[in-house]
Formats: sequence, structure tokens, C-alpha cells
Amino acid sequence: QVQLVESGGDLVQAGGPLRLSCAASGSIFRFNAMGWYRQPPGKPRELVATIPANPSIGTTNYADSVKGRFTISRDNAKNTVYLQMNSLKPEDTAVYYCALWARPIVSGQPNNWGQGTQVTVSS
Repeated sequence: QVQLVESGGDLVQAGGPLRLSCAASGSIFRFNAMGWYRQPPGKPRELVATIPANPSIGTTNYADSVKGRFTISRDNAKNTVYLQMNSLKPEDTAVYYCALWARPIVSGQPNNWGQGTQVTVSS
């Protein structure tokens, strides 16, 4: 059974950095595309960033709203995916969810979700 556990959510000031982590278990992590979604208060969940299982088969992708500020990365030896967030803005406030696809590249909806971690950016 696949489990995704996020960590790193916090209250930060605008302009500051924060790094989220997502530890995966129950799957052959190196074969899975991974990603981060977020759900701002009162709004639907939205895709933030994705990363393929291997850089040789695809590229990272970002929502326009976070390009140049957020970086997704993965450590297959640790079964962990990260989201480095810099220059945070109040509008980045959301619950952030880790997502896993049961295939090496992103296609369709994720197969598994984490429980979410709260990020709050104060102005």
C-alpha cells in the first residue's frame, strides 16, 4: 500500500523560503512520477509542480504562478520528493499535497495523495 507523508509546512513571512518534503513508501519510487498540488482557502486544488521518474524521460513542469520561485526535486535513494519554495507570497498560502503517479511520466490524475501540509505566508 502506497503511503505519502508530507512535512515542512509552516507559517513564514512573505519573501522567505520554505522546503516541503514528501516521503513515499509502498511503491518502487524510482519508477513513479511525482508532483505537488495545493489548495488555497476556498479554492479548488491546483497543480504546482511535477517531476518524472527520471530526467532522461521528461522534464519538470511548473504552474505559471510559481515559475522561477519554486523548484521540485527528488532523491530516489531516500524515496523523497521536495518542493523548495522561495520568495513566498501571501497568495501561496494553501494546503500542499504530495502526489504520485503509478507510471514514470505524468499522465492523467495522480494515483495516490498525501494527507497535506499547511503553508501560511504572512504579509
